[in-house]
Amino acid sequence: MRPTIAGFEYQRVSVAEDVSLHVAVGGTGTPMVLLHGFPQTHLMWRHVAADLAVDHTVICPDLRGYGDSDKPREVGPHTYSKRTMANDVVTLARRLGHSRFALAGHDRGALVAFRAGLDHPDAVSHLACLDVLPTLDMWDALHSTSAAVAFHLYLMAQPPGLAERMITASADAFFGHFLDVWANRPAAIPAEVRAEYLRACREAVPSIVADYRASAGIDVEHDEADRAAENRLGMPVSVLQQDWGAALGYDATALWAAWADDLRHTTVSCGHFMAEEAPADVAKAVRELTLRGA
Repeated sequence: MRPTIAGFEYQRVSVAEDVSLHVAVGGTGTPMVLLHGFPQTHLMWRHVAADLAVDHTVICPDLRGYGDSDKPREVGPHTYSKRTMANDVVTLARRLGHSRFALAGHDRGALVAFRAGLDHPDAVSHLACLDVLPTLDMWDALHSTSAAVAFHLYLMAQPPGLAERMITASADAFFGHFLDVWANRPAAIPAEVRAEYLRACREAVPSIVADYRASAGIDVEHDEADRAAENRLGMPVSVLQQDWGAALGYDATALWAAWADDLRHTTVSCGHFMAEEAPADVAKAVRELTLRGA
């Protein structure tokens, strides 16, 4: 039996023409949406979601193109732009009865959450972003040999075809590499969960690559337009990150402060998969976020 979030109910929700998301919902109280990262599915939130469900209605979807959600064929840059994926999330929440909700995302999900906060400020009441920089800042921060840590960004930025063939030829080794090297505590991802992540990614190579390709193109354009217009995140924002700035030579707090009026930036001492490696700390930070500006 494939792993699930214990105590949560599963359903499919239509969010766009020919696109439905696979979503787990649990708990009662004010709504909160949790978005997963790469190379994972909604299961990465299993511990945090159970904690938060004590006093929140917690909604954990697989993003479009990932997990058991639909994977539309890439017909242009908009198919997997973060703007499109953010629209999915807002529509999902509304169809579950929530016009306003707190939103937390990790990695790729954090980029979707960031875009949702800029595009839908009336819907997103609070925003948490885990271990990521906004797309525009991410590309600016990568330089010289230190950029080798992000080789996958450059691989999947290429025109359609080559990256998909290369990754498909050795999918488990490719996706498993990140589960291995980004975790400080590998035991936090048990064998059955790791197997589920690999299965899900193996079955979604074209859409995962399309998601990353969008972040080397249209997502940058959207961030540049917001920066030029001086658009900012007006809701309370919490950012939890490893100390990537020390390794890559940037000031993460300053980069995030350029986007957020009410920012709380915290450097954490765990691996990239912090919702699995330090779930109590993440749940505490997200719960405290929802109390700000209340």
